[in-house]
Amino acid sequence: MAVDAQSPVYYDPFDVEIDRNVHAVWRRLREEHPVYFNDRYGFYALSRFEDVWNGYHDTATFSSTHGVVPESLHEPIGLPMVIFMDPPEHDWMRKLVSRAFTPRRVSDLEEHVAGLVDGYLDQFVGASSFDYVEQFGALLPPMVIGHMLGVPESERDQVRHWFDDILHHEDGNPLPSAKAQAAMKSMHDYTAAMVTERRRHPRDDMITVLLEGEIEDGQGRMRRLSEFELVAFVLLLAGAGVETVARLLSWAAVVLAEYPDERALLVDDPSLIPNAVEELLRYEAPSPVNGRWTLRPYAAHGIEIPAGSKVLLLNGSANRDRREFDDPDRFDVRRTIKRHISFGYGAHFCLGAALARMEARIALEGTLSRFPQWHVDPAELAPVTTSTVRGYSSVPIHLA
Repeated sequence: MAVDAQSPVYYDPFDVEIDRNVHAVWRRLREEHPVYFNDRYGFYALSRFEDVWNGYHDTATFSSTHGVVPESLHEPIGLPMVIFMDPPEHDWMRKLVSRAFTPRRVSDLEEHVAGLVDGYLDQFVGASSFDYVEQFGALLPPMVIGHMLGVPESERDQVRHWFDDILHHEDGNPLPSAKAQAAMKSMHDYTAAMVTERRRHPRDDMITVLLEGEIEDGQGRMRRLSEFELVAFVLLLAGAGVETVARLLSWAAVVLAEYPDERALLVDDPSLIPNAVEELLRYEAPSPVNGRWTLRPYAAHGIEIPAGSKVLLLNGSANRDRREFDDPDRFDVRRTIKRHISFGYGAHFCLGAALARMEARIALEGTLSRFPQWHVDPAELAPVTTSTVRGYSSVPIHLA
């Protein structure tokens, strides 16, 4: 395969300009440096599908205890969140949290989600344009996860803004901004108050499920979560439920505008929409970078990664690997997809995957039934600037 080797390839997850054309960079990593080392930030990166796939499954080598974002990998996180744990502790915690995402709980939400979609989109029927993210895609997920957590409807949008601020970083600066730190404190205090209220007045919501559930303590005994653990879990669930689905919907608006023939297929045959969601996830992963810490040496493609190294699993790159997908840079809603890595895989496969898929499916059904055609002006798009999440915070769509 021909590779552009006019200049050395450089990948930096904190560089906004690189991120805007990141698939070209990832393509060169896959072909030239499948085990890449960034000497500025001291991390390795795996970019090919099979290497990333194996990395997600090999928790004995690739540990999550140092976090999953590039800026945190230099030291252990120390927060009792399932996303920052390795087996067996991870498995005990995940078993409890999975009770909040049972198939019945997700299925029971379908009517609620459909009602939200109708409420947001009906007002734009007959309009010439609207912002698909600011006025819809970013509003739907916090309302859904807020409903599951028992957050009052009037306060769900504030939760969304806090998480937007938490994930924000200044251009070129991997450290949390002052805005991010203030938002994290506000969200922590709000969550702690919610947990205290549920202890006094249990409800049929996720917080109560976590309060009443038990985990193994490693000695064969069962215990309930501490206050600290409960707050950490709720923060994780709320953050994951708000940000990634909003970015997925932003990509839906942009990619379907770029591929009007594929969009027309979905309008003509809505039964293709679930597969289109999978193709969107493959084509533009909302969370394309996950960090790990090596517990032992790892070698691939003639390169040895020492124990105690920072490693980025580039699932966004893996999903465009020609070794796994035919014509990977083509968006095809009828593509047969045996597997992709947009939700991670193995022990840390996304707990909310079924919920995200359901939200995206209903959102696209509602969108395409009302607005079969639209176009997007790339100059009007506002990209999200984080090291791990890709997508847009603003996508004005112009209705034809």
